Amino acid sequence: MEKNTPLTESLFYILLSVRKPNHGYGIIQEVEKLTGGRVVLGPGTLYGAIQAMTAKGWIRIYSQETDSRKKKEYVITELGREIFREEKARLGELLANAELMDNY
Repeated sequence: MEKNTPLTESLFYILLSVRKPNHGYGIIQEVEKLTGGRVVLGPGTLYGAIQAMTAKGWIRIYSQETDSRKKKEYVITELGREIFREEKARLGELLANAELMDNY
């Protein structure tokens, strides 16, 4: 498997937001809520990331409405979960090592 970490903060939060089926605007809202408004995804950033993660197999289309707007819902794949777990472990190591500063 190619090296996929570190993830950008946007990719990390998008993967977290599609742990259950979610559409683009829902992802934007959830990321903003999770970060207390600190991270606000623009549509270009979001859909570029969605396109890249879909191509890598990290997320997939869960459902698509057939009306004129064609709203798509996305959900994380097992590969995406593995990537997320790897990043979570990397961040955990970073935090654990940062605690070493408290001893000095």
